[in-house]
Amino acid sequence: MSAQQRRAAVLGSPIAHSLSPVLHRAAYGALGLDDWSYDRFEIDEAGLPEFFGRLGPEWAGLSLTMPLKRAVIPLLDEVSETAAAVEAVNTVVCTEDGRRVGDNTDIPGMVAALRERGIEQVESAAILGAGATASSALAALARICTGEVVAYVRSEARAAEMRQWGERLDVEVRVADWADAERALHAPLVVATTPAGATDSLSHAVPERPATLFDVLYDPWPTELAARWSAYGGAVVSGLDLLVHQAVLQVEQMTGRAPGPLDAMRKAGERALAER
Repeated sequence: MSAQQRRAAVLGSPIAHSLSPVLHRAAYGALGLDDWSYDRFEIDEAGLPEFFGRLGPEWAGLSLTMPLKRAVIPLLDEVSETAAAVEAVNTVVCTEDGRRVGDNTDIPGMVAALRERGIEQVESAAILGAGATASSALAALARICTGEVVAYVRSEARAAEMRQWGERLDVEVRVADWADAERALHAPLVVATTPAGATDSLSHAVPERPATLFDVLYDPWPTELAARWSAYGGAVVSGLDLLVHQAVLQVEQMTGRAPGPLDAMRKAGERALAER
């Protein structure tokens, strides 16, 4: 392998569905990085240390999805404040001196996706769900929400976690029961972080003049909630918007080239989803 050839990849389990190779390869094409490659590897927590042990100097970086975002932290030489705040790393940059630096581009990616739709600041917000993506959403809201965030969850254990994240991120969090989730739809910004189908039962309750919905899903798309939201004239930010914006930041960090080719990456993602 020549000195110019560089490698990157996405790791996770399951990984076959990942759009990351499509997005990153589109970026390399747009940037003229003909000697760069981007692959996907099915890796779980148990296999991660061995994979890291095989990384050579040709590696520029890694994208990480579930279930590796927390498991990777002990294997890193440095973790950014952003990633440390939510104990989740989705980006590893391999430096020239052999160090492995972890970051979280989901959080600034969410902020950038909202900013693209003209949303710089909101007075309050609601989060549907309380998993790993919800903690990143809370960290993003810490940057743009001036008031209360209400998290709608299904269990007291999840409620306790969201309260802890709120304290850690210095966000005013109030926890509510999922049974009352219809109330969330009246917030200035609603962030849906739940799995496919989880919000379908809420679609009938979309208000006549909804504000903004950020639904982190992208396949299947649109969700029932997003479709009804759009039909009523509300603004919708999709999971593809998030995926592309966080991938742009990954490309910039791994290649050292900025700005990343947002339009080329988005079009590649849209084509790939249309073909599924």
